Amino acid sequence: MHPKDPEFSPADEARSKPRRSKAVRRLVIWYRRNSAVTSLVDTATTSASAAGNVAESVGSMAGQMLQPVMDPLRRLQTAEVGDDGRINDSDRLWVAVDGMGGDHSPGEILEGSLQAIDRLPLRIRFVGETNRVMEAAAASGLTEPLNNAINAGHLELIPSGPSVEMHEEATVVRRKRDASVNVAMDLVKRGDALAIYSAGNSGAVMASAIFRLGRLAGIDRPAIGALFPTKDPGQPVLVLDVGANMDCKPAYMHQFALLGNIYSRDVLQVDRPRIGLLNIGEEECKGNELALRTHELLREETRLHFAGNCEGRDVLSGEFDVVVCDGFTGNVLLKFLESVGSVLLGVLRAELPRGRRGKVGSAFLRSNLKRIKKRLDHAEHGGALLLGVNGICVIGHGSSKALSVVSALRLAHSAASHGVMDDLAELSKPAPRKS
Repeated sequence: MHPKDPEFSPADEARSKPRRSKAVRRLVIWYRRNSAVTSLVDTATTSASAAGNVAESVGSMAGQMLQPVMDPLRRLQTAEVGDDGRINDSDRLWVAVDGMGGDHSPGEILEGSLQAIDRLPLRIRFVGETNRVMEAAAASGLTEPLNNAINAGHLELIPSGPSVEMHEEATVVRRKRDASVNVAMDLVKRGDALAIYSAGNSGAVMASAIFRLGRLAGIDRPAIGALFPTKDPGQPVLVLDVGANMDCKPAYMHQFALLGNIYSRDVLQVDRPRIGLLNIGEEECKGNELALRTHELLREETRLHFAGNCEGRDVLSGEFDVVVCDGFTGNVLLKFLESVGSVLLGVLRAELPRGRRGKVGSAFLRSNLKRIKKRLDHAEHGGALLLGVNGICVIGHGSSKALSVVSALRLAHSAASHGVMDDLAELSKPAPRKS
């Protein structure tokens, strides 16, 4: 109530209030009356937060030219950047790229490699069939950037013979000795590159790595390790094996845990990684024969911190830094996680009302929906590590495009720049006995 004042009138009070446009007033009235949309906005905001807990990246393992939301490895880059924002050439590391691997090679692989050179402290030895690479560069408008990278000494084209196709058997790498994946592996073996990236036939990549690089001493079967997002945006969980070994023995699973422990400690910089064994329950007595015998081995291992069984619902909880499983289970888990993003977005779109309400609701949600998409897009992760071979090898998704390539090359650089191979070599030494 205003004090009585002969100078103050109701008209003055009306004028003292801020006036809103008719459009704003109508929107406010509509918004208040339509509780369904209000509820939808609240629910979607909560979903966006939950999606961040479910998957941190898609923000793909990639440096966006397109900046990714989750980039757990960005903080691991150690190269110095000059005052002008350029990467110092002295900090660049050589990485071999299989330019002919993948459904969209060589064009998308080349584009991603050129973008990675601009954003990461890398030099790339790009291996491929020269004529096809140059034709793809011309078709994609990459001829000038390619020539500039070559002239600057940041990229070398390495010729190869006929490539391994996606549908061919893994053993074809023995016959096609000059295939791009084999030539790239040889570069790593000779020390001309510190890591290799390939989005080609994963079986062939693994076979080539074993034949050309060899297994680490003390490791019977290499494993593919993939980074999964967790509730903590800055700390993903390493899951292995996600597809290299369909049938496992307890000794293999034990070795997977040792490999994951070293990678998590050296590259992800976790002081004391918590190792979990994927199982159907937390109790020691749960699981099949493989799980029970593996649990016993991990419990007695002194070189790592075994945190017990990890149920499926705990994989993304952030309570474990490394989760060990057989390749069959891990691959199912990986493919399921890849589907979460598209399914969640489909549900949100289906729940939006039609017509004018839908347009207004979508306007409120647009930024959240984009962030959810980024968090759950597997292209933001780029690739998975093949652990257990005598060299750093990153295997990309067969459908990889430029963004995925950049993400995978960031992963390769991070592994190459942290001396992880030196510590992996220590696994050949006998483990101390548990007192």
